[in-house]
Amino acid sequence: MTDSKYFTTTKKGEIFELKAELNSDKKEKKKEAVKKVIASMTVGKDVSALFPDVVNCMQTDNLELKKLVYLYLMNYAKSQPDMAIMAVNTFVKDCEDPNPLIRALAVRTMGCIRVDKITEYLCEPLRKCLKDEDPYVRKTAAVCVAKLHDINAQLVEDQGFLDTLKDLISDSNPMVVANAVAALSEIAESHPSSNLLDLNPQSINKLLTALNECTEWGQIFILDCLANYTPKDDREAQSICERVTPRLSHANSAVVLSAVKVLMKFMEMLSKDLDYYGTLLKKLAPPLVTLLSAEPELQYVALRNINLIVQKRPEILKHEMKVFFVKYNDPIYVKLEKLDIMIRLASQANIAQVLAELKEYATEVDVDFVRKAVRAIGRCAIKVEQSAERCVSTLLDLIQTKVNYVVQEAIVVIKDIFRKYPNKYESVIATLCENLDSLDEPEARAAMIWIVGEYAERIDNADELLESFLEGFHDESTQVQLQLLTAIVKLFLKKPTETQELVQQVLSLATQDSDNPDLRDRGYIYWRLLSTDPVAAKEVVLAEKPLISEETDLIEPTLLDELICYIGTLASVYHKPPSAFVEGGRGVVHKSLPPRTASNESTESPETAPAGAPSGEQPDVIPTQGDLLGDLLNLDLGPPVSGPPLATSSVQMGAVDLLGGGLDSLMGDEPEGIGGPNFVAPPAAAVPANLGATMGSGLSDLFDLTSGVGTLSGSYVAPKAVWLPAMKAKGLEISGTFTRQVGSISMDLQLTNKALQVMTDFAIQFNRNSFGLAPAAPLQVHAPLSPNQTVEISLPLNTVGSVMKMEPLNNLQVAVKNNIDVFYFSTLYPLHILFVEDGKMDRQMFLATWKDIPNENEAQFQIRDCPLNAEAVSSRLQSSNIFTVAKRNVEGQDMLYQSLKLTNGIWVLAELRIQPGNPSFTLSLKCRAPEVSQHVYQAYETILKN
Repeated sequence: MTDSKYFTTTKKGEIFELKAELNSDKKEKKKEAVKKVIASMTVGKDVSALFPDVVNCMQTDNLELKKLVYLYLMNYAKSQPDMAIMAVNTFVKDCEDPNPLIRALAVRTMGCIRVDKITEYLCEPLRKCLKDEDPYVRKTAAVCVAKLHDINAQLVEDQGFLDTLKDLISDSNPMVVANAVAALSEIAESHPSSNLLDLNPQSINKLLTALNECTEWGQIFILDCLANYTPKDDREAQSICERVTPRLSHANSAVVLSAVKVLMKFMEMLSKDLDYYGTLLKKLAPPLVTLLSAEPELQYVALRNINLIVQKRPEILKHEMKVFFVKYNDPIYVKLEKLDIMIRLASQANIAQVLAELKEYATEVDVDFVRKAVRAIGRCAIKVEQSAERCVSTLLDLIQTKVNYVVQEAIVVIKDIFRKYPNKYESVIATLCENLDSLDEPEARAAMIWIVGEYAERIDNADELLESFLEGFHDESTQVQLQLLTAIVKLFLKKPTETQELVQQVLSLATQDSDNPDLRDRGYIYWRLLSTDPVAAKEVVLAEKPLISEETDLIEPTLLDELICYIGTLASVYHKPPSAFVEGGRGVVHKSLPPRTASNESTESPETAPAGAPSGEQPDVIPTQGDLLGDLLNLDLGPPVSGPPLATSSVQMGAVDLLGGGLDSLMGDEPEGIGGPNFVAPPAAAVPANLGATMGSGLSDLFDLTSGVGTLSGSYVAPKAVWLPAMKAKGLEISGTFTRQVGSISMDLQLTNKALQVMTDFAIQFNRNSFGLAPAAPLQVHAPLSPNQTVEISLPLNTVGSVMKMEPLNNLQVAVKNNIDVFYFSTLYPLHILFVEDGKMDRQMFLATWKDIPNENEAQFQIRDCPLNAEAVSSRLQSSNIFTVAKRNVEGQDMLYQSLKLTNGIWVLAELRIQPGNPSFTLSLKCRAPEVSQHVYQAYETILKN
């Protein structure tokens, strides 16, 4: 007979009988009684009165009975803490039992009894079990540490259990390693600041070794732990990827997704030129495809993850379009997800296949799915320009079916196609107009009205069509009313003589008879525009519209990077970061993909573009929301606070001292100290080529520019470039450049309002940057910025802001706020705006400093195609505060020795060799902070070539 009999009794006085049975001498009777107690407990009866009697049954060798008693104990220990202490003795004894199963059972139960009073008694048994000879006991004890930490974190730390847990990562048994990793990860999640999982190449190697021999859940713990590690370079990343790849063929889909997460993360560090990168892409496709043959619920989870992967790296699955074709028996949630991925993978190569498939779907019976399919055809037209014509003809075929909801969806997407490809497919308008009467959904009616208003000049009876909508104006939804108002105003501006009555009618309906404030406001705006300035009205209402973008539903890049780090978790199914749905701060750590390593950045480094390059060539250093929002949103976008200038010597950039502070010892506190009694002239060998001789009698060769102050003409100013296009800033376009005039730096901005509403309340804020650039005054836009108006502003800057080393060094991240929103952009400032006017170094000082700076800090560059002679070069550079300290002619070559100083006190010394008649110059730069040399060279190029 089965154990179900224990659940059927409902006798009165049962507790008393059970008490007697529990104290019976017969083992069988005891066991039966405990089973009855557990059954009563399971169905919700209160059997806590039997606590002492059940605890007495713990003293037994019978494993089954012991398990039952422990189960009871876990349930009632919290409500009977004083009684639970009675059990401690047995735990301590059981932890030394010769049977490893009993030792493990005791330690497991100890972790589940959440009673503070007992915890300290359990430390000794737990310590023994963590060092037990049997791996089964050790792996159970590892998990117990995490449970104990949850009850009393301080106790666990004081007892040194965390160190023991870290040691278990080196255990010989893979399951112990997996459980130790799981426990440490759990503890680390609840204490994000503690660096518990201090992973290094040695511990990673141990984890990878254990990975091959673990159970499937152990493998998941280890893979998730690996995903939190950042390799030191691309070679290490590749080696880890090679050892994780075999997990892709695992039967458990959770292991596969965890392996995909690790590979997707580490691929960020691999150069795309590597053969291995291509191999890895090929290996990632089959396991993802295999996941789609599982049951529908698993398919859905896989598809949601694939959706993220396709957005990040579409090349992985670009040849696998067919597996995303919908099957007749797929549930609707799987169908819709597959449809979304099909559109993301659509390209010129496979568009014919995709369109044929989508056209087939549009004839299905599931209305939701058909609507999505018709919309998908429109999205394909917008994404793959070459296919737009086929898509439009497919949509027209669907309209001919006269199926109401198909027609309505088709009209909505055709509106978007008109927006993407203006003046291309308007020939289909006649067909659309035939279906006017069948439209009953607000979105479709609004789309049709937009089409009629936008192309009123091509539709002979546009006024009649719009008038037919006007008859039931008050019964329409707000969306349709707003669209109708705009369409009739457009029609009036295109055909003023024929439609005066119609526009009067719609304006009075919208303003006098309507309760909707949006509609009323828009009506009044149009009315005033038309009555005061019809020309302005035409410019506003008939303004050229920006083209719509291809993929409107792509996940924002930084969020996508974060979600890639959460593949295989709920976050990847919801497409939201954990912070959006996990209550409380516990366990929510913002993750991001590792940065690309230096070896593969050399080819695409933004630093290689000259500082004065036109905006078209300017490297795209638009910052990620992660690094920008965090800093900029916390800043008050009001007027900047002007504090005392920072002491430059305290400004640290990264780990490198960029201040050239070592020069102070050479220069002394006072300039007069140079060449004083303590000054030792350097030997000629340490001096730049051919300069040693100048220290003797050849001084007549040298020329000294009269003063160390820059000329008033000001340094070179690059032409304005567009920094923030209107498309990305809700109609606000910002262009600008940087200038330096007589010692003051400014950012010259041009703000253009390309939106349809007035812009006010402007403010600006900079993120921390390499040289502490910050606005020295608020952004003054004196009058509201009307639509299509442009205003020029010069914003004074200072260099007393917060300092943080940027990549590239001259990257500036900016936030601009107005009454509409806050917008972010990044730009590169030319370094010569930071060259100060007192940057001329004394000759002796120049020689001593050149010698003092190590030779490995010297960088050589070629400046090509510059036809100037030495005099012109010297004078042009001086206007940008690059001063010639000495000039010499050696074997027909002009040698210019120059110095400049940056706002934060860094000195840069230069030797410029000019061969008369040869337009290529050689520039040698020496500086204590070699990372600025590349940017100084770019400044030389910019100044000399413009």
